Amino acid sequence: MTFCKRGTEGLIYMEDGTLLKGCGFGSKGVRAGEVVFTTAMNGYPESMTDPSYRGQILVITHPLVGNYGIPTPDFRGGILQNFESEQIQIEGLVVTEETDPSKWNSGKSLHKWMEEQGVPGVSSVDTRMIVKKVRSQGSMMGVIASGVQVENPKEYLKQRYDEVDFTVFTSPKSPIIHTNTTSSGLVVVVDCGIKHGILDELYKRGFTIVRLPCKSTAEEIVNYSPKGVVFGNGPGNPNILKGLIENFSNVLEYKIPTLGICLGHQVATLSLGGKVRKMKFGHRAINKPVVDVTSGRCYISTHNHGYGVFKEDIPPDTQVWFINPDDGTVEGLVHKRLPVITTQFHPEARPGPNDITWVFDKFKKMVVKE
Repeated sequence: MTFCKRGTEGLIYMEDGTLLKGCGFGSKGVRAGEVVFTTAMNGYPESMTDPSYRGQILVITHPLVGNYGIPTPDFRGGILQNFESEQIQIEGLVVTEETDPSKWNSGKSLHKWMEEQGVPGVSSVDTRMIVKKVRSQGSMMGVIASGVQVENPKEYLKQRYDEVDFTVFTSPKSPIIHTNTTSSGLVVVVDCGIKHGILDELYKRGFTIVRLPCKSTAEEIVNYSPKGVVFGNGPGNPNILKGLIENFSNVLEYKIPTLGICLGHQVATLSLGGKVRKMKFGHRAINKPVVDVTSGRCYISTHNHGYGVFKEDIPPDTQVWFINPDDGTVEGLVHKRLPVITTQFHPEARPGPNDITWVFDKFKKMVVKE
């Protein structure tokens, strides 16, 4: 019998019938979500607060999670420096071993943080087996429980991940402004669950940032007279976000320099007449290669996406900018006539390598026209 240091049992159930029992930590409760995994060895506070993970149970493949604890939130210009949003976004966390922290800037343990925010976790299970199953069968729905007896976990699987618009949970309800005294101009971020790392890179480049709700119309966007527009990351299936796709098309009519990142890349593709397809298990890591086809250079980048664009599905009048050499996924596009660039990966690199933060420099040149 497994010894549970928190004195709490837990379980992870997957829709194919797999049931693993382990130790519970974090908050007591039951959650359902799509089971996905990341191969990142560090950066769990950033990953867990990334709004793109909303509606998902995250499996971390690195065997020890919690070693350096959870830092005290650090805001600069209203932008978090050590988290990607103000709260944990994942439905639950699955790890091999949950550990107590030992680091100078740890404010609390992973267990305490999750307990405070009502998020359950399970440890002492074979995460390698879960990952192998997801890689072979594809992402699937699951149930996580900590400190709660669950007789029939299958009854908690009521909605498919692909059918839910999670942006209603991650988008702000009203505009948020980050004023920059050394302004390079004003940019509007269409916020469907933006990572603060993206905001920070824009802020570093002198932009005043206006974050608008995900469902804002083109008229509401251009009313701010932005020099540039960013359609950022966010959770869920882009194909069901019909209003956002239409709004992207309407913004293009004003010929404002536009950057699409992750979900924004997918929405741009759909808006321009391309296709976005569900991937078998997606890309979630901080060590994914991408090749800039214009220079032939390969970079290491951060990813978090379960939907992708492939070469045969790119829109007319666009050309491939980046490609993933592992599976051929299109990782970036450039429009041939309009001032539009996109990346599927996360150029802000939180967590992850800083190889491609220059994408924001390229966007600034489009906006400021230096």
